[in-house]
Amino acid sequence: MAAAKRKSSNKSAVWREFGSDNAATQRATPDLPPEKQDLRVQATRAGRKGKTVTIITGFQSKPETLQALLKQLKGQCGCGGTVKDNEIEIQGEHKQKILEILKKQGYKAKISGG
Repeated sequence: MAAAKRKSSNKSAVWREFGSDNAATQRATPDLPPEKQDLRVQATRAGRKGKTVTIITGFQSKPETLQALLKQLKGQCGCGGTVKDNEIEIQGEHKQKILEILKKQGYKAKISGG
């Protein structure tokens, strides 16, 4: 009988006999072309101490693709931003400008919210 090993690096107790540490927990990220992605552009202040942030959701891309798009959007808008949980956050209210940039690149994007 093979001895089971305990995975100590994870917060939850996971027991395994065979295989690598991350084989079961990693998921493949689809990298769909821009025309097959439905994006939502929304400006919000929730949880940001009154500061407005434009959020773009609905991405089905690899992190490298999101980082490249983020860099381009930050340059076009002249502001800061970040990628969090497969979403792009741009500082300030830039809904219209971001919508135009995304449509020029072939994304199907809509403005969401008020």
